[in-house]
Amino acid sequence: MLGSIGATPVSSLEVDIAKLRSQKGVLRLCLTADPKNFPGCVDDAHAVTRTVPASQAQTIYDGLPPGNYAVAVIHDANNNKKLDTFMGIPREGFGFSRDPAIGFGPPKFRAAAFDVAGPRTVQHITMHYLL
Repeated sequence: MLGSIGATPVSSLEVDIAKLRSQKGVLRLCLTADPKNFPGCVDDAHAVTRTVPASQAQTIYDGLPPGNYAVAVIHDANNNKKLDTFMGIPREGFGFSRDPAIGFGPPKFRAAAFDVAGPRTVQHITMHYLL
């Protein structure tokens, strides 16, 4: 049986989201291993982005290679494909892996980064609403 010789180990990541203000709209998630493209995943060809109903507060990523990752989530309550702001302050909910302290602007990758290793990793993300 040769199927597993030289195979790259893979893991699954479970992301649980807490303290959603409502179940309206969608959750937009970005999973990346690239510090330069966190939290937006804009220019990251290897990022995994997902859009799920806001009523689905758990998302599972299967088949991830071991590594250092970070997750960003926005609660796009009006489903307009962006984080709405008022004078630079988010009007919709947001959250990050490892629940780093929120200051001015998003946290750095290293504050939200965690290791994916072994068969299963779990991240709990608490949503924040400023307005």
